[in-house]
Amino acid sequence: MSTTPPSPPAPATDTAPAPGGKTGGDDGPFGWLRALGPRGRRAFGGAFGGYALDSYDYFTLPLSMVALAAYFGLDSGQTGLFTTVTLVVSAIGGALAGVLADRIGRVKALMITVITYAVFTVACGFAPNYETLLLFRALQGLGFGGEWAVGAILVAEYASAKHRGRTLGAIQSSWAVGWALAVIVYTMLFSFLDEDLAWRVMFWTGALPALLVIWLRRSVQDAPEAAAVREKSARNATFRGSFSAIFRPGLLRTTLFAVLLSTGVQGGYYTLATWVPTYLKTERDLSVVGTGGYLTFLISGAFLGYLTGGYLTDRLGRRRNIWLFALLSAVCVLAYTNIPSGANTLVLVLGFPLGFCMSAIFSGFGSFLSELYPTAVRGTGQGFTYNTGRAVGAVFPTTVGFLAESWGVGGALVFGAIGYGLAALALLGLPETRGKELV
Repeated sequence: MSTTPPSPPAPATDTAPAPGGKTGGDDGPFGWLRALGPRGRRAFGGAFGGYALDSYDYFTLPLSMVALAAYFGLDSGQTGLFTTVTLVVSAIGGALAGVLADRIGRVKALMITVITYAVFTVACGFAPNYETLLLFRALQGLGFGGEWAVGAILVAEYASAKHRGRTLGAIQSSWAVGWALAVIVYTMLFSFLDEDLAWRVMFWTGALPALLVIWLRRSVQDAPEAAAVREKSARNATFRGSFSAIFRPGLLRTTLFAVLLSTGVQGGYYTLATWVPTYLKTERDLSVVGTGGYLTFLISGAFLGYLTGGYLTDRLGRRRNIWLFALLSAVCVLAYTNIPSGANTLVLVLGFPLGFCMSAIFSGFGSFLSELYPTAVRGTGQGFTYNTGRAVGAVFPTTVGFLAESWGVGGALVFGAIGYGLAALALLGLPETRGKELV
C-alpha cells in the first residue's frame, strides 16, 4: 500500500487551454514539449541549461584529476576525497535548496543554486594548495546539490502526468550535454596549455552559468497552480516544520527507501563518472585526445540513454524502468572493467552501452521523486532524498580510490556494481506513481 498522501484533484486549468498550461497538441515525438505550453517551455529551457552547466562544472574536476594529482603530489585516496567531499556537502545544499524551493519558490531557489556552484567552481582555479581546493570544491557542492532537485520540480509541475517521465528524462539528458562540453573544453585546454595552467583555466570557465541567471530572472516563473498551493502552505510553515514533515509517519517509509534508492544509483554512477577518465589514462595508456575520443562514445550513450529511459519510464512505469537498468548497468560495469589488456577497441565499443544504461536509470528519478511527495513538501522531500543518496553514495568513489592502490583502478571500479544492487532492493519499499497528477 502506498505511504504517499493522495494529491488534491488537478484543477481544470490543467486540461483547459491557457497560457503556459498543460494543453493539447501532445501527440507525436515532441508532443511532450508542446504540451508544456509557452511558460512551461521557458521553465524547461531554464532547468535544462542549469543542469547542463551544473554537469559542466562538476566534470571540471574528474577531467583534471590526473593533472591535479601531479601538481599537488596526491595519491588516489586523496583525489577520491575530492568527489566524496563534493557529494557529501551536496546533501546539505540539496536539502537546503529543497526547503527554499518550498518557501520562496522554485525559480528563486534555482537561481541561488546556479550562482553558488558557479562562484566556487571559479574559486577552485585560484586554489594555492590541496586543502584550499578541497574547501572550495566542498562549497561548490552546496550549489551542485540543489540545482537538479529544484529544476526537476519546476518542470514536473508544468508537465502532464502522461508525459512527465519523458519530459524529465529530457531534462536529465542535459547532464550529458554539459559533460560533452566539459570534455571538449578539456581536450582543447590540455592540448594547447601546460597542465599546470590548464587545470586552473578549466575551473575558471565555470563562470559560464552566471549568464543563465540573468535569463532565469527575466523569463522563467513557477507553475501558477502549484505555486498557489505552495504559497498557501508556506504561510503557515516554519523551516523546521517543512523539513520534519518528510519524517512523519505518512512519509517516513517513502523517505527512507527513496534515500536508499538514490544511494545505490548515485554510488554506482559517480564511481564511474569519477574514475573512468583516470582508468583510461593510467591503465589503458590513452593520451588526452584519446581519452576524449573514448569518452565521446560513453557520453553519446549517456545522452541517448536519458532520452530512452524517459520514454520507457512512461511506458513501463517508474519502478520497472529502474529495475531494468539497475540490472543492465551492473552487467555493463563488470564487462567494461574486465576487458583484456590491449583490447582498447572493445573498451571503445562497450563505452556506448555503459553510458546508455548508467544514464537511462536516472531518467525516471525526476518524475518518480516528484510524485512521491505532496506539493507543500515536494522540494524538501526531493532535495533531501536525492542529495542524501548522493552523500552516502559518495563513499563509493573514495572506496575505489583506496582500493585502487592494491586492486588497480579497473578492478576497484567493480565496486560500483554493488550500488545498482542496492537500488533494486530499495524499490521493494516504494509505490508505483505513473499517471499521478501534480498540483
